[in-house]
Amino acid sequence: MCDDDIHQGLIEDPTVSRRTFGLMTVAAAGLTAASAHAAVPVVEKDVEIKTPDGVADAALYYPEGKGSWPAVLLWPDVVSLRPVFREMGKRLAASGYVVLVPNLYYRVKKAPVVDGGFNFANADDRAKLAPLRASVTPEGTDRDAVAYLAYLDAQPQTDKNKKVGTQGYCMGGPLAFRTAGAVPGRVGAVASFHGGGLFTDAPTSPHLVLPKTQAEYMVLVADNDDKQDPAAKEKVKGALDAAKLKNRVEVYEGAAHGWTVKGSQVYNEPAAEKAWAELLDLYKRAL
Repeated sequence: MCDDDIHQGLIEDPTVSRRTFGLMTVAAAGLTAASAHAAVPVVEKDVEIKTPDGVADAALYYPEGKGSWPAVLLWPDVVSLRPVFREMGKRLAASGYVVLVPNLYYRVKKAPVVDGGFNFANADDRAKLAPLRASVTPEGTDRDAVAYLAYLDAQPQTDKNKKVGTQGYCMGGPLAFRTAGAVPGRVGAVASFHGGGLFTDAPTSPHLVLPKTQAEYMVLVADNDDKQDPAAKEKVKGALDAAKLKNRVEVYEGAAHGWTVKGSQVYNEPAAEKAWAELLDLYKRAL
């Protein structure tokens, strides 16, 4: 897939003009508002979670009223916890889930970690992320995943008889894989959206945790990421099959890296909605 550090797909394929993107965002906001109005009310909380490495800031969402629901850990992309991922967390909770969206970089800075606008095509903007990215390590992610799932299980709204789901965007894709490896008996479903670095030559490659996991996997690949590295999806698919895990690896034709995230230059609403529906199908089936 692509280099998740710099969103290569966004840099090389800015297929949507700023004016067009603005119009798309307005339209999408209208659709979201309409769907949110029809959805169940959701409780939203800013929370702090003790981890072995400090105190993580995060956002927690769950449906209003009495009841218990499956838990989901949602890993954001390289710009971390911000309004667009808060909106995703709230939307997912409205479908009947207890959702935690952590700040990837709590060891360095509280969210939001980027002030003002951010342009992936701008080298100076990308440079701002370097020290933040350095704070996210495979070992630290494993510790975080254990702490986050324990926190979710401690919530009275969480149905602990149901498996946990985890999903990740861009660099969050590998973090979702690692979550399933860190707490294999708890995670029942993993979804990666335009994830980068799922299969590498490093001894800490996310694909290496697959044999000890017990989840169903959905890996949705950006079209331009696939064109840059067509073999990547085959390697991931091969590793999933070798681990005898139920899975689907799919290239979203015409959808560029970042297509699911509102606010990106390449946000693709029809493809994003398709991916969202497939996510809900996965969770309904596997959790």
